[in-house]
Amino acid sequence: MVENRPFLTFISHVVLIAGVALIAFPVYVAFIASTHTLETVMQTPMPLLPGDQFFENYAQVLTGGSTRGSKAAVAQMLINSSIMALVIPVGKIAISIISAFAIVYFRFRLRMFFFWMIFITLMLPVEVRIIPTFKVVADLGLLNTYTGLTVPLIASATATFLFRQFFMTIPDELAEAARVDGAGPMRFFRDVVLPLSKTSMAALFVIQFIYGWNQYLWPLLITSEESMYTTVIGIKRMMVGGDAATEWQLVMATAILAMLPPALVVVLMQKWFVKGLVETEK
Repeated sequence: MVENRPFLTFISHVVLIAGVALIAFPVYVAFIASTHTLETVMQTPMPLLPGDQFFENYAQVLTGGSTRGSKAAVAQMLINSSIMALVIPVGKIAISIISAFAIVYFRFRLRMFFFWMIFITLMLPVEVRIIPTFKVVADLGLLNTYTGLTVPLIASATATFLFRQFFMTIPDELAEAARVDGAGPMRFFRDVVLPLSKTSMAALFVIQFIYGWNQYLWPLLITSEESMYTTVIGIKRMMVGGDAATEWQLVMATAILAMLPPALVVVLMQKWFVKGLVETEK
């Protein structure tokens, strides 16, 4: 029986509201700044009510970028970031689920050796592999291409490990029943394993989508053309110097636009994401 304690309930709500306000206030300030002129933004203190430049500022960054920094249209940056954020999780899930299936359900020599070789790559951060990876991409002529942006980031030891652990919880009786019914490995994979893995794939997709969207170091290295900038790179390129040189109202408008897609993905896939984390259907 849960005791009804109004005072503790009140305190809990106060703490939650304070936490939300603490997190949301910087976002609110960024939105307010994106609706004013540069002169208004540079005032001390800056107004905390929306201005009258909302449509002008957002139209400018979407179609023409800034006038003092990067002149690339943010609409193109959003497309580049979306391609990167979609290809990376789809590629990670496809490669990882197939490799984990092979490790769990196929018996071949050095099976565990290959698994541990994949797992050991977790000990190598991206920064350690960044120079040789850049050399390979440059030699293949993939600089300033979508292939160069996405393919080097697709492999994932973490996803392979997570799918392997989940596959090991699937009862062996299902594989035996499929074998008795004459189903081959790929049919068992398609008709049994994939449906059972939906929540895991959804949770991994959300995490990897945000990972791909927020990538900074790798796009910074391999993109030199403004048409290939991602939104994270575009925001940095807009900040060209001191406070007087940077058009902060356009930077804030770009930041708000950059936050919308990952927030939308989390909101739309929240149910599947939570199921995948708490393993309610496994």
